[in-house]
Amino acid sequence: MKKLGLIILLLYSINSFSQKMSCDELLNFVKTEGRYVSSLSSYIMASSWLKEVTLYSYEGKYFVIAKIKKDEYSYSANTYVFCGIPYNNWSNFQYGGYGDSKSYGERFHKYIIDYQCSCY
Repeated sequence: MKKLGLIILLLYSINSFSQKMSCDELLNFVKTEGRYVSSLSSYIMASSWLKEVTLYSYEGKYFVIAKIKKDEYSYSANTYVFCGIPYNNWSNFQYGGYGDSKSYGERFHKYIIDYQCSCY
């Protein structure tokens, strides 16, 4: 498992690579080998589309796993992985930086969404 972790760290540290990796493999790895740091639920965010957003760390790199609702009325959600998030971006998403919107959705677009991992 350590070897897989090193491969994932190398592939996702720059968020681009020539060999594609399964998003399910990456999700499983981040959840089992990464260290849970923080999480926000839909109750806290009061978002019509963000269900849960969780930050993990692995060897100094930060990963966000986001559950995004299929539509604003749905209870079901798709899960996405975001790689190489600067910790400052997470902090600004979680608490709002100076002059930021109070909307978690807008802050997610500003600080997290551009870091979606290139997995399949």
